[in-house]
Amino acid sequence: MKVCLVAGSGSLPTAFVKKAKELGDEVFVVGVKGITSIEANAYLPLGKVGTLVKLLERHQINKIVLLGKFEHKLLFSHLLTLDSLALKILKRAKDRRAQSLIRALMDELEEMGFEFIDPKPYLEELLAGRGTLNSLEPSSQAMEDGLFGFPIAKEIAQLDVGQTIVVKEGTVVSVEAMEGTQETIYRAGKLAGKGCRVIKVARKNQDFRIDVPTVGLDTLEVLRHIKADALFLEAGKVYIVDKDKFLKLADKYKISVVGLPIT
Repeated sequence: MKVCLVAGSGSLPTAFVKKAKELGDEVFVVGVKGITSIEANAYLPLGKVGTLVKLLERHQINKIVLLGKFEHKLLFSHLLTLDSLALKILKRAKDRRAQSLIRALMDELEEMGFEFIDPKPYLEELLAGRGTLNSLEPSSQAMEDGLFGFPIAKEIAQLDVGQTIVVKEGTVVSVEAMEGTQETIYRAGKLAGKGCRVIKVARKNQDFRIDVPTVGLDTLEVLRHIKADALFLEAGKVYIVDKDKFLKLADKYKISVVGLPIT
């Protein structure tokens, strides 16, 4: 199978390419200038959806995967650079929440004959499991905060506000919105100091073609910076990039990593 990977920043696109090649698929990587981390076959400016369509037609590719980080706030700083197709998609979206915009993009391109495929089968080994994932068990207070915050995070994610919250001693300190996960965690550290607990989840009925909840080494470094002591991830729904290295570093940084729900 030949597939186009539209790659954002971070390491998840690299993991996808590696696994896809192992399975015998051919991957054509399209990068976004100033955003994409992985080496790409072609680079496009942000907002040039019409150019992407022409590129795929020229290479006779109709299957697309979206992976990597595309900061929602970037849309609002690039409104003047959107091409006519991107503007059409923007008008089509019911609102400007991230999920609505990506859904509108998918609907428009699917009507043109393209197919967006689920990357999850390629990345199963990176999913968070249940229970404590590294060698450091959470304290009883940290576990209480994780269990307290988990259902709150699920409700906020379902509203498409964000997929990460930070709690401390039974209080929600910060909630992810347009600024992204890292900035949400930084803000919590400034507000509440050390001992914060971070919770990241997927939406209910998460469509993994649209959004892939992910943590990576950059997330871990922010947790270390604010002296957080626990990270709670929804089991089977959140990816851990560079998983082995991530869990070893979490041990070193004295951060418990736990998959919820445990049972």
